[in-house]
Amino acid sequence: MAQAITLARPYARAAFEVAHAAGSLAAWSQALTFAAAVAKDSRVADLGTDPRVLPAQLVALHLPAGVAVDAPFAQFLTEMAEQRRMALLPEVADLYEAFKRESESQLLVKVTSAMALDAAQAEQLKVSLKRRFKREIELETRVDASLLAGVVIDTGEQVIDGSARGRLAQLASALN
Repeated sequence: MAQAITLARPYARAAFEVAHAAGSLAAWSQALTFAAAVAKDSRVADLGTDPRVLPAQLVALHLPAGVAVDAPFAQFLTEMAEQRRMALLPEVADLYEAFKRESESQLLVKVTSAMALDAAQAEQLKVSLKRRFKREIELETRVDASLLAGVVIDTGEQVIDGSARGRLAQLASALN
């Protein structure tokens, strides 16, 4: 995984810089999301390393409808296909989104809670996190009943464990 991210980072940076310069961050985001979904398909993944499949054929498979074959995004895909790096598209898309959020002063926060958060709780959490991190907050929520109660907040750089399971673990280590 670490190697894939290392290989994907320059492609993601290049994609971000081209999209940012053209003012088309959202369009590139959608195109990369589509191309990454195609790359994840097991039927397509094997084609990326097959020497019988031409780079132009790989580009055609990964190119979203409505994007011209001479568009900058198609040229980007062509470069990746020529280097046989199409399998990296999911990592490229993830890194691109991180660069995009950073440029827009947004922070993706993954919130795991023991029970589903209602809309009011999610909004209150967003307001609190925005005040703390001084950035727009995008919440990604999931439920994990094994937490017993509370939430775990992961910003990517910092984890705040306010779960009952986490507090019990802290208590256990303090007693030992």
